[in-house]
Amino acid sequence: MKKIVITDDIKALIEKEESFLNRSIFRIFTVTSNEEALSVHRAEKANLIITKLDMPGMSCETFCSVIRNDEGLRTVSIIVVCAGKESDIEKSSKCKANIIIAAPIDRAVLLEKAHQFLNISERESYRVLLGVKASGNYRKTPFLCRSENISASGMLIETDKIFNKGDIITCSFFLPDSTHISTTSEIVRVVEKRDEFDTNQYGIKFYDITPEKRSAIEAFIEKRIEERSKGCFKTEEDVPD
Repeated sequence: MKKIVITDDIKALIEKEESFLNRSIFRIFTVTSNEEALSVHRAEKANLIITKLDMPGMSCETFCSVIRNDEGLRTVSIIVVCAGKESDIEKSSKCKANIIIAAPIDRAVLLEKAHQFLNISERESYRVLLGVKASGNYRKTPFLCRSENISASGMLIETDKIFNKGDIITCSFFLPDSTHISTTSEIVRVVEKRDEFDTNQYGIKFYDITPEKRSAIEAFIEKRIEERSKGCFKTEEDVPD
C-alpha cells in the first residue's frame, strides 16, 4: 500500500473530483503542519509528501532538510506548493523537494506529478484488439494489433507491422467498463523475436493520457488483482472473438 502525507487544504482540492488517489491501494494522512507531517512520516514511512512553503511552525526548508539528512526518511518524494511570487519560488528552490508547484494549483498537474512520484507502474495482463494509427513506418495507415499487458504508463503490443524504437503511434481501445482510451504513444522497446514465426512485439509509452483515463486504467488493474486474489479471475471474458 502506498502512503501519502498531504496538507488538509490540498487534499480538499484534490477531492473535489474523482482521482486515482481515491483508490484503496493508497492510505492518505492529512496534516496541518510540517511538524505533524514529520511525525507521521517517521511512524509510517510515507511514499509521498505534499506540503506548502507557508505552513505554520517548522519552515519548509528545515522540514525538507531534516528528511533528506535522515537515512531512514530520505527516500520519500516531496512536492512543495508555493505562491506564484518570484521570491516564494526562489525560497522554495532552497528546499530539497523533488518538485515545486506554484499557486494557483493546477489540479491536473499536481495529480500527474503525484502519479509519477508514486511510481505506479504495475502491469496486468489484458488482451484487447487495438485500433492503431502509426506516424512512423506506416504513416497515416490505420491497422489492428493486440495488447499483451497494460499499465497506466503504457502497454506491450503485438503486430505483424514493423516499427523502430522512437516511432510515434496513436492508439485507441476500450477498457471492460467501456472507458475509451485514445492516446499518442512512442515505441520505447522492441522485443526480440524468439523465432521467425513469432509476431513483432513492442513496448509503447503513453504520452498524452489524461489523469482521468489513467485513473480508469489503474482502477481496472486494481479490480483484476482483487479478482485474481479471490480466485475469480478470468481471461476469456476480455478476449475478443
